[in-house]
Order: sequence, then structure tokens, then C-alpha cells
Amino acid sequence: MNYAVIPATTTTLIQQIAEEKHHQETPHSKAIEIAMTRDVEDNGVNKYSFDQDVYKSARNFNDTMLIVGENKDFPPLLPDREPYCVSFCGIDDPYHPYNYPFYKKALYVTTVGFSTFSLSMGSAMFASAASELKQIFHIGTSVAALPTALFILGFAAGPVIYGPMSELVGRKPVLALSTLGYVCFEFGTAAAKDLQTIMICRFFAGFIGSAPVVIPAAVMVDIFDSKTRGIGVACFGSILFGGVMIAPIFGGFIVKNQALGWRWVSYMSGIIGCLSLFLSVFAFQETFHPVLLAKKAQYIRKNTGNWGIYAPSENISLELKEIVVNNILRPLKLLFTEPIVFLISLYNSFIYGILYSFLTVIPLIFTGRYGWSGGVGELPYLSMLLGVLSGTAINVTFEIRNNKMSERLGSKLDPELRLPPVMIGSVTFVIGIFWLGWTGDYPKHVHWIVPTIGAFFIGNGLMLIFLPTMNYLIDCYVTEAATALAGLTFIRSSFGAAFPLFTQQMFHNLTIKWAATLVGCLGVLMIPVPFVFLKYGAYIRGKSKFATG
Repeated sequence: MNYAVIPATTTTLIQQIAEEKHHQETPHSKAIEIAMTRDVEDNGVNKYSFDQDVYKSARNFNDTMLIVGENKDFPPLLPDREPYCVSFCGIDDPYHPYNYPFYKKALYVTTVGFSTFSLSMGSAMFASAASELKQIFHIGTSVAALPTALFILGFAAGPVIYGPMSELVGRKPVLALSTLGYVCFEFGTAAAKDLQTIMICRFFAGFIGSAPVVIPAAVMVDIFDSKTRGIGVACFGSILFGGVMIAPIFGGFIVKNQALGWRWVSYMSGIIGCLSLFLSVFAFQETFHPVLLAKKAQYIRKNTGNWGIYAPSENISLELKEIVVNNILRPLKLLFTEPIVFLISLYNSFIYGILYSFLTVIPLIFTGRYGWSGGVGELPYLSMLLGVLSGTAINVTFEIRNNKMSERLGSKLDPELRLPPVMIGSVTFVIGIFWLGWTGDYPKHVHWIVPTIGAFFIGNGLMLIFLPTMNYLIDCYVTEAATALAGLTFIRSSFGAAFPLFTQQMFHNLTIKWAATLVGCLGVLMIPVPFVFLKYGAYIRGKSKFATG
């Protein structure tokens, strides 16, 4: 017989691993026990012999993975790993992203903010090409709206992958590769020779390019503490909405220019995406804390030769099953079993759907009813953009107030204190819808500035509802925040994709004023939501298995 020598302490280790793995005696674990017999005592060290015939007869069992192989001696056990684990050097460590200088934080925020702006521009700008597509490819209104709808559908699927991936490999590679894919498919859309290529490229531009939906907010968490993070996220939301409102203006003037046409809508999106890609590659560096520690451990190993140095994240792996369960099945379960998640997600998604439906409504009013030309007919989006910025200012004001109140009380505030901006926005949004719809349907009697002012209130309401509802979900489900937001993203993208498919027909057949009345009445039904949760939110959270009590 041939023997491989194994330290005595390793016998216990192998048996423990076998027991933990199988929770029952397996044929091979029994074989290991039989084969290990006390042999000799060499230099005061107990050794055990391992029967190689037993090893050969047990090749089919998973426990053979515990054997080094090739007749090698089993190495001695390593000491406790804890002293070899790298970490940050306290709260003042300059390597920690919280302590980056202001110029570096500003550069990173600008980079991820511009990536969001680029993506939102690409999502909405193509809507301006719908009329030209109808003429070229002889298609109906709904089919012409599909490129926009398919792009938004990609938002629902992409973050499911990019979220956990960014926590495995870091923010920068995910953002850079996503932006590269977005640029490629935008140029692919511009060069498409048939309708099906346009549809496919638009979907994959949204799907592959959707990392800026999740990465910027994650970067805010990485580089800002909880006191300033809310302000950063509020500004991020204004960029997301602002891109959607500026895009139709650019698209309208591009399509209007006969020397450019619909293809240059996508070319322009791709060019803006190239600038975003440049910033993501050369101006942005990694900010995710575990990945930074892994790089630190790698640097120490390389320069000291101590291969025992490690970072906790280096022991983490990600499986497809884990992605499916944690990012698809669990969010859906939370969405349909938790009343807070369902109603808040429904309200947030309704607002998101209205945002993209107005890509059609504004041109219908100012181009169709007031007779303005392409590009000019989209200028009232600037009024809506001003409303978004005013909503952002109100959100930041409430955020500062909540931070001061939390410092004064010395404790974390109830999640329901996130809801006052939603109460304001629920009212201003409905006012704006009725204002725009009923004044915009009488161009001969009402000056154009009147419906334009109505658009301001819509933008204000959109912003006051959208971000605080997201923050409310995060505060209610601290340990399940990612899961709750994944469910929100799923239903929100569904609404955003569906609304543009029927908006034009609805406002054409019902007329602008009555279609706006329908939308406004739905908004009225949503007004009680924040008031109900303000009063009963704590009680509902107390009955939940997942919410913070």
C-alpha cells in the first residue's frame, strides 16, 4: 500500500466538514474514518496514514475534494484568519470614500449623473421620431411607440442583473461596460435598415445600458454619509427626470431638420453616450467599499509576499439561482403581500407612466392644437423641467429639516416623516393635470402661457411624489430595501412602457380635456395614499414580517 501522511488535527477537520456538508454518514466519510489509522509518532507530532486504495475506491464521492492529491502531504492548518483580514483604518481613513476630497466626490457625482442624463435622453428622444417612422415604414401609432416602450422595458430587466453584479465586481466595470453596450446599440438603431432591427436594438440599448438606473444611487451611498446622501439622491432624481424633458426638445429640432432626420436622433444619443463612456472609463474610479478592500489586500499581498492577507469580499460568489430568487421571486412576493410596498409602488409607477405619456401629450397640445412647428412645440417641457427643479428644492428642504430633527432628538425618525412632500405633490400634480388639459384644448380662447404654467405644476408634483415614495420604502424595509426597490422597479418600468402605447389614441379619441380628466381622476384616487400611511403606517409596519417596526 501507498500512504499519504495527514496531520491528526486535519482528521477532525475533514470529519467536521463531511458532517456539515452531508448531515449524515456517507459511504466515503465512513471510508475515511476506516482508512485513517494511527501510524507513528514522528518528532512528537501525531500522524495518520491514509489508504490510497480507499482513495481510489471513493473517487465518485464529493468528499475526495478534501484530498490534496498526487501523494502530497496534507498541509498544516493555518492560524486564525482574523488578523489577516484587511479593513479601513477608522472613520478618518483617507482611503475610505467618505473621506475623499470634495473635488473627487464632485467629479464622481458628475460622471454618474451624466450617465443617467445620457440614458434618460436616449429613452425619450426617440419618441420624436415616431411620426417619421409611421410614414417610412407604414405603421400605426402603437407600433411607432414601441421603440420607446421596449427601451423602458429594458429598465425592468437590466437592474436585476446589474445591482448584484456591481456588489460583486464593483461599480466602475459595470457602469463602463453598460455604457459601452448602450452606445453600440444606439448606433445600431441609427444604422438600422428595417423596423425589426430598430425594435431589437432599442430593447437591448435599454436592457444593456440600464446600469445608470441603479449605479448612481449606489455610488451616492458609497461616498456620502446618511446625512448628505438624501440630498444627493434628490439631485440624481432631478437629472433622471430632467433628461426625459430635455430630450423631446432636442429630438423635435433634429427630426424637423430635413438634412438630419430620424436617424440622427439615435446618432445624437450615441454621441452623448460616448462622452458618458469617456467619463466612466477615465474620470470615475471604484467606490464600492468591499471591492476597495479587496484591492487593498491584493496590493499588500503583492508588495509583502504574505499570501494570507485577504478581504471578506474575496470569499463571496454569485450564482444564477441566487440572482433569480433574491432579485425576481422575492421582490414579487414582497410586492403582492406587503400593502405598503404595493400601494407605494403603484403610486410611484403611475407617476412614472405619466412622465413618459407626456412625451406624446405636450406635442399634441402645442403642435396639434396651437399649430407650433416641431421642436418649438416641445419647448413647454422647459416649464415642466422648472417644476421638477422646484420639487427637488422642496425635497432637499424637507431632507435638511429631517436631518436637523434627527440630530436634535438623537434618534432615527419614523419613515412616515418622508411623506409630507408626497402630500403636497399629490395635490399639485392633480391641479397641473386638470389645468393643462382643460386650458390646452381651447387654443383660440386661451393664451399658450396658461397651459404651459399647468405643465409646471405637473413637473412639481412628479418630483414631490417620485423620490419621497422611494425613500419611504427604503426606510420602511431597511433590511429588505434592495428587494422592495426591485419590486418597485419591475412595476414602474411596466407602467412606463405601457403608457406611451395608448396615450396618443386616448387623448385623440377622448379629446385632450376629457382624457386629462380621466388621468386627473386617477390622480385624485391616489391622493389619500400618503395621508393613510402617515396615520396608519406605523401600525401596518408593526403587523409586517419584513418592515421595520
